[in-house]
Formats: sequence, C-alpha cells, structure tokens
Amino acid sequence: MQKNQIVELEITDLSYEAMGVAHYEGMTIFVNNALPGEVVKAKILKVKKNFAFAKIEKIIKESPDRINVKLNQWVQTGLASLAHIKYAKQLDFKRNQVVNLLQKIHMDDVKVDETLASPEEIGYRNKAQVPVREVNGQLEIGFFRRHSHDLVPLTNFFTTDPEIDRVLVAVCDILRKYKVPAYDEIHNKGEVRYLDVRRSKATGEIMVILVCLHRDFPELLEVAAEISQIKGVTSIILNHNPKKTNVILGKKDYVVFGEDHITDMIGDVKFRISPQSFFQINSLQTPRLYNLAIEKADLKPSDVVIDAYSGIGTIGLSVAKHVKAVRGMEIVKDAVKDANANAKLNGINNAQYVTGKAEEIMPRWAKEGLKTDVIFVDPPRKGLTPEFIDAAVETSPKKIVYISCNPATQVRDLQLFKEKGYKFDEVAPVDMFPQTPHVESVVVLTK
Repeated sequence: MQKNQIVELEITDLSYEAMGVAHYEGMTIFVNNALPGEVVKAKILKVKKNFAFAKIEKIIKESPDRINVKLNQWVQTGLASLAHIKYAKQLDFKRNQVVNLLQKIHMDDVKVDETLASPEEIGYRNKAQVPVREVNGQLEIGFFRRHSHDLVPLTNFFTTDPEIDRVLVAVCDILRKYKVPAYDEIHNKGEVRYLDVRRSKATGEIMVILVCLHRDFPELLEVAAEISQIKGVTSIILNHNPKKTNVILGKKDYVVFGEDHITDMIGDVKFRISPQSFFQINSLQTPRLYNLAIEKADLKPSDVVIDAYSGIGTIGLSVAKHVKAVRGMEIVKDAVKDANANAKLNGINNAQYVTGKAEEIMPRWAKEGLKTDVIFVDPPRKGLTPEFIDAAVETSPKKIVYISCNPATQVRDLQLFKEKGYKFDEVAPVDMFPQTPHVESVVVLTK
C-alpha cells in the first residue's frame, strides 16, 4: 500500500476516536469522517506496518445515520468529531465503548445502561480555550487540525455556548485593532497564546483570560478597556505563560479588570470559579450526572463521605445535604481554598476540605478513627493510582462511587477493586460531551 493510493473500502466499525474502520488486503485502515455501512473511495494519507490512515474522496454508499455537516472544520479539527452522526447513534457509540471494554476483561455479565442524553446537543460548553495564531499575516482564533498544529480559523465553535463565541470574536477583533501580535510557537515569541473564556449559565457572568507570553504588553490597558465593554464581561485576567510548552495556562494570574472569579451553580449549590479552577463543562448535564451518582449510591443521613480529587468541592457540596459529614482532599491549594469558600458561600457546615494527596491523607484519617461509609472519586483521565486504591480499601468504606471521564482507565481500576473484595454489577454511561467521542460513566462498588 502506498501513500496517495485511491482504494475502495467498506466501513465496518468505528474506532474509539470515531474514525471509520475498514480492512484491505490484510491492513486495517482508519478513515476520517466515515461511518459503518458506508462504501467509500478513500485516499491513503499515511502507511504504517499493519495499518493506515485515509480520507474520503467520494461516498459511494451513504449511511442513513449520517448528518451532512455544513462546516466540516468541526469534524476535521476533532472539535466535534461526531458532528456528522445522528445524536441517537452517538449515544449508542458511547455505550458500546463501555460494553467493549468490559468484554475485553471478560465482564460480559455487567449491565451497561443506555447512555444518559445531554439536554443540549450543541452550544453546551461553558468554557472555551482557543489558540491564537497568525494565519496569512492576520491574527486568527480557531482550532488545530487533528494530529497537527495547523490552525483552522473559526468563528463558530459549535459545541460552545453561543454567548462565548460572541465574546471570542469580539476579543479577536480588539486584538487585531491594536495590532497585538499572536503567539509564534516555533520561535516562542509574539504575545497572545490562547483566549480562555468562561461563562456562567446561572448568572450570565463572563470571564475573559488572555494567556500571554509576557506579564504585560504595551496595548494591554486599551485592550482591556475595550473588552470590559463587551456585554456580560465581569472579569478580565492576564495569565502569564512564558514557557515553550503545550500546557495552556501558566501558573500566575493577574486581574486586569473586575473580579478574580465568576459564580456558577450546580443544582441549588453556588460555586466560585477562579481562572485555574476545574469546573464541569456541561452546566445542564452536570446536576443530572451528580444526581444519578447520588441516587445509585443510596446515601443515608448517617453516612460519612470522602470526596477525593475534590477540586472546588462540586461533588462533595452537592452530596452534603444528604449525609452526616463530607471530608475532602485535593492537591491544588487554590482549589481547596475555593472548596472551603464554596461551603461557606452555601451555608454548608458539615463539609471540610484539606490540601494533600488522597493516598496519604486517607490512611491518616483511618488511623485517627474516622469512619468512612462512602468514597466519591472523580479522577483525571489517567484514573486512580494503585496507592490510592490501597488507601481507599484500607479505610473500609461500604461503597465507592467512581465517576470517570475515561472508561478505559476506569475498567482497569475496577479490576483492582474487584481483587480487593469490592463488586459492581452496573455501569451508567453519561453524555457530558455531545459531538465528541468522550463519555463519562458512573459505577457504584460495594464491599
């Protein structure tokens, strides 16, 4: 097989990245934007030993599940790589991801629920982090083409709250007006690297974060003065990121205008969100995710709950009214400060948060005699460490509620819990990220 070769392919499956899967003369071929059941003429883009990547030149037989997307850049950039698939089929695809992972470890008897649909299929994201680069001599915002650092200029980000899109475009115009240079990542020069915009659906407050190479730039005050006039903007932050890195935010934030936070809500609980705070992206689906976890955990008023990887306390404070006490820990000091401030903000006096690693703090609490009934975990994509799992089991909770944004690492961790005497018989997938391949899943383990 050669690069640029044209081949006719029958698509039989979708990969976990939502690429069409075909087989040709012993090779597996991944075809961007192709759907099962389709027959396509495809051009080979890259050839490896046992597999290749291709793009569609022509669809010979089209799937009834296809949606013809007008702005194909959403699919090309990976910003919305399922945008060409009907939403009901997206939900099936996400459930099947979980089913396939369980089958691989011979847990076919575990029930996998239907995926909980999102109330909004598009425009649901309460935050956008978009790169700023120079394209054809002009500062542009957009998204990188999949597997590259080529910027595709965009003004409509499809999955993002339209109010955030409006602000992004307005800020882009202001940066052009004052001839602020876009970041050049090859030479590590220029100025604005990213625009990071957050909006509270509950209050309408908008935070604009300019991620910059330098602590200051000559046009900053004029730029900030104009951004502050954009409807809804209550906070402008300069985030200083001087390093040559793919990490978006630097460590230091400087308030240029307004407040150092915005306020949002999950259900009836208010949260202060600082520039570096993790907050669930889908505002309307998050309370449904947490309510599902709370319902499946069957909490009792006498329960003592540990909120591990607590962030700013979103899960623990949502749980607090159902239980006797919540104890949480988080390694990020500012997040712990926000979590305790959020408890105070809501008049919640049975929740406390401390700074540190869960695998160090939980055994200490166990030695001090803290009785743990339920542990809630919502770890990053890499999942739990074996040390954390050991520490969790040592505190001997009756239940562990595991919310995951990566079913692959969750399934790996569930096996470890199973070996240590915890069982589960059901997984509930939740669609927090419509139009993308990502799926959250909730599992309750019992001792």
